[in-house]
Amino acid sequence: MLSVEDLRVSFRVYEGMLRVVDGVSFSVRRGERVGLVGETGCGKTTTMKAIMRIQASNATVKGKILFEGKDVLGMTPGNLQRWRRNSVSMVFQDPTSALNPVFTIGDQLREVIRCSQDGGERLDAAKIEKIAERALGDVSLGDSARILANYPFQLSGGMRQRICIAMSVATSRQLLLADEPGTSLDVTIQDQILRLISDLVRDKGLSVVLVTHSLGVVREMTDRVYVMYAGNMVESGLTADLFRNPTHPYTIALMGCVPKLSGKGISQGIAGGMPDYLAPPKGCRFFPRCPEAKDVCRDEKPASREVGPDGHLAACHFRP
Repeated sequence: MLSVEDLRVSFRVYEGMLRVVDGVSFSVRRGERVGLVGETGCGKTTTMKAIMRIQASNATVKGKILFEGKDVLGMTPGNLQRWRRNSVSMVFQDPTSALNPVFTIGDQLREVIRCSQDGGERLDAAKIEKIAERALGDVSLGDSARILANYPFQLSGGMRQRICIAMSVATSRQLLLADEPGTSLDVTIQDQILRLISDLVRDKGLSVVLVTHSLGVVREMTDRVYVMYAGNMVESGLTADLFRNPTHPYTIALMGCVPKLSGKGISQGIAGGMPDYLAPPKGCRFFPRCPEAKDVCRDEKPASREVGPDGHLAACHFRP
């Protein structure tokens, strides 16, 4: 359904060019749940915004983004709007910023439904209202009349995030991009939101890309996972296989950061920090933090190679 090939995103700033996403490639099949995991600042959100073509004005995007064979980066403004309205939707990590504070929930939800009618049956006000109420029911929000009349500030963070999800699934969609949808919520509400997305994906037959920095969420909710570091895909594979046999040094280090409930030692962080995107390492971007790094890692960028069955790939010079 979705194919991203050699995606590169740079931002022009006063000091020069920030090369944030550097040759990212991944794919999403129909009905598949894909996880994109990595540290904060590794380029996950930038990648999602590039797919939606909502990146900042100082951004330069190169590469290929194909949706069912159609070139997203080459779409005209009209075709791009139709694609966003009818094929793909995105749930942002901050529901407060995603909702307009001066319009009621009903105004915003009805507008989403109204704008998704391109080329189809024109809906009257009563049908739009019924779809809006059903969308709220799909995300487990009762008392729809009250909620539709409320402004965003009158709802809790969890309710606002449910509204954002309702807007994404109110009309027919094929792909859902969920950008850390539970980050700004407490852990119990976060769990409810993630389970809600999982149920909607199953019931509506959606494909989903779940962006997160939580390995536990990825393990529970996805079929396939891509591990991202500093704008590069360093490892990918079926979720069960990757967790059973992590191969790239960064993936291994990332899993070593997970707290252990067994009491067998204290989890350790990864020494160092993300590279400077103005002057990133010439070779492997994980080189300065990698305990196994050699001179070749500093000078040559490693290519992804097969390290296991079912498309398990890792970008490392020293992995089979």
